[in-house]
Parts: sequence; C-alpha cells; structure tokens
Amino acid sequence: MKNMLTIISNALCRITGRNVGAQTVSELLIDLSEYVNVTSPVSAPALAQAQAQRQPPKPPPVSTRAPAAQLVSAQTDQLDTPGTRVVVSRSFADFTSQATFDIKKCDVHRLEEGPPLKAELTRDQGLQYYRVMQTVRRMELKADQLYKQKIIRGFCHLYDGQEACAVGIEAAINPSDHLITAYRAHGYTYTRGIAIKEILAELTGRRGGVAKGKGGSMHMYAPHFYGGNGIVGAQIPLGAGIALACQYQGNNQVCVALYGDGAANQGQLFESFNMAALWKLPCIFTCENNQYGMGTSVERASASTDYYKRGDFIPGIRVDGMDVLCVREAFKFAAEHCRSGKGPIVIELKTYRYHGHSMSDPGVSYRTREEIQEVRSKSDPITMLKERMLSNNMASVEEFKEIDIAIRKEVEEAAQYATSDPEPPLEELCNHIFSNDSPLDVRGTNPWARLKSVS
Repeated sequence: MKNMLTIISNALCRITGRNVGAQTVSELLIDLSEYVNVTSPVSAPALAQAQAQRQPPKPPPVSTRAPAAQLVSAQTDQLDTPGTRVVVSRSFADFTSQATFDIKKCDVHRLEEGPPLKAELTRDQGLQYYRVMQTVRRMELKADQLYKQKIIRGFCHLYDGQEACAVGIEAAINPSDHLITAYRAHGYTYTRGIAIKEILAELTGRRGGVAKGKGGSMHMYAPHFYGGNGIVGAQIPLGAGIALACQYQGNNQVCVALYGDGAANQGQLFESFNMAALWKLPCIFTCENNQYGMGTSVERASASTDYYKRGDFIPGIRVDGMDVLCVREAFKFAAEHCRSGKGPIVIELKTYRYHGHSMSDPGVSYRTREEIQEVRSKSDPITMLKERMLSNNMASVEEFKEIDIAIRKEVEEAAQYATSDPEPPLEELCNHIFSNDSPLDVRGTNPWARLKSVS
C-alpha cells in the first residue's frame, strides 16, 4: 500500500509541480483536490455523485479568456493498480486568448514612420500560423525524401526555413489580392489554397497535380496566384502588370511581386520600379533575401546589400523575415500604403533557407553546417512562434504535439496519393495551351503527327 501511495505521489508531483507529503491516500486526495480529478471504476450512481461534487481547477489569472466549456486536452497517467487512473484536464479557460508581443524594429527608407513595434496575437491566430508553417515544413521535407528516392525528378526548390514569409504575407493581405513569385513556390501554392496532395502530385508528375502533372516544381498556380516562374526575375514586370490591372479596374486590390536576392540585380527589376513609381501602381515588390543567390553570398554578388533601398525613389522597409509577426505587421503597413494611392513599396525580408538552392545543391560547399545549425537553433520561425505561445500560456505542449501528429498523417496520405495517382496520358499532352471552347489541332514533332488541345 505504501509503495502504491509513493507511486501516486510521484506521479501527481510531476503533473502539478507541487510538493505532496501526504501519508495516506485520503490526505493525498484532499491536498490535491483543486488540481486533480481522480476517477476509478464505480457504479453509475456513485460516478454521477462524484462528478457533481468535483470542483474544476482554478484558471490562471488572465484578463481575457475563451469559453471554458470546450475541452482542449487531457493527460492521463496510468497507475500500477488495475482500473485506477489520474486525469488532468485543461479547458480553453486555462489559456490566454490574446497577447501583445514586442517585435523587431524595421529599417525604413523614405518613410517618416514604419510598421508598429508591437503585434497582437490571438490564440486562434497563433495556432493557425503554427499549423500552416509546420505543414509547409513537413511537405517540403517529404518532397526532399521523394526526390532522393528518385520519385520526384528535375528541378525542385524547397522552402523550409522561410515559412514565416509566406504565412506572414498571407495573414496581412486579402484572399482577393494577388501574388506572384519565382520558382521557390511550394509554400505560396499551399497558402493560396491548394491541397498538399495536389502539390506533391504535381511534383511527381501525376494527373491529380495542381497543373495536371505538366508544370512541376516551378509552375504551380491557384486563384489570384500566378506561379511559380522559372526565369530569374521574369515575374517582377508581370507583377507590375497585375498591379496595373488592379489600378485600371479600381478594385482596391494589391499585388505582391516576390523575387530573391539573386534576382535583385536584374535590369527588368529597375524598369518595373520606374514604371510602378510613375503610375503609382499598388505593387509590393518583395525581396526574399535568404542570404545566397544559388551558391553566391549576397556580399559577393551585390555592391549594396540594402535591398530595401534599391527602389531609390520608392519607399522601402527591411523586415525580420524569420518572425511571422514582423512579416504580418510589415505587410499590413505596406498594403495600406498601396491601397491609399501612395504607389509601390519595396520590402526586404531577411530570411534563410535550410536546404541548398535546389535539390541538386547540397548547400554546404559555400556555407558551413554550423552556420545552418546556428540559424535553426536561434531563429527558426516555427520554434519562435511556439515558444512565444508556450511562455505566454496560449497553448500547451500536448496541443502542439497533436497538431504535429495530424500534419504528419496528412502529409503521409498526400504522399501516398502522389505516388499512386496515374501519370497524364499522351492525349492530354497539349491540353490547356489556350483557353478555348472548341478543340484546336496542334502539330506534333513532325507534320503528320496531330494532337488535340482542349481546355
């Protein structure tokens, strides 16, 4: 009996963090009744009576709480005695529903003031940002695995490490706003609403892919998302053109045109800047500076690495691209700037990619493994958000684990789909060349080979 009491005491001490010095089971239960619910197999009337007498745990002292009726998590420690268990439960009332965080000050160019230095985060927002960033991370790691198994072939540029950029931007703009990016596009394809299985199926060249298996890693599209562009810098003037369409239609929408630091020295970038400034286009030119253009560091490639100042006559902001809240607040500021008719703005997101430039690049010939590990340990966007929420009692460790398990399952199921779905048949090769109502004849590799194109 004494051994069993010791086991129970130790278990409750670990769960509650409180010293328990009871000498009998009765003393133990009385001492800890405000923290723990003890249940054991009893008759139905006795169980109902026990539940009526049970008092809920006292919630922590927070100013605003979500509804207490909904159960969030339960932790159960099975004891040695058959049929006896200790249940510790937490409700939504146990968690802080909203908190305000200090965020890093942005560097600004040609602006009297920049984005705010504080950001509010609700519990629901935090869990959603975590879920999306973790999904992108797991999806990209699965793509890495499939590529090494030679199931994915060709070009494949992974986005892990940069998740805060995509999620922060999406949290700041509207679904009806427009976005165009370069070839590191998987994360944006997901945040713009495409399912994981369609993204992975596109990577494996299957019929169920988002581009019917004919676009691959660099050419994925969604409503108000224009790719995925394989030519370095080509998406920047296209983004300016989309912004021109927004202005022409007067729909109060903006276009986010993303490019990497490797494309920041392209001539077409500056031509686009000039036209956008002249016409005051609602365009947010965004440089995702992940420190390396292919295998060349920014210091070796650019005489000036202040990419947010490259617009010269266009206002600019440099943002911590590893902090989802910094990114969100900066893009709220930028979107308001554009919608108010002030013209374009340039944003530089200081971020980092964990993989090489593409899957053919091991990523450690021009940087050290220690450098990558240091960024992972100090600035990882997912870890940063998770620790913020845990330290402010906005979620529990168990809750994050449940989200992680659900994401892993979803990604695994998507991978199964992406490897079992059939490849597109030859007769679909020329489909969707044009947006046409009636089929078009398309010449094949020789004059007598004829194919049909339908949309």
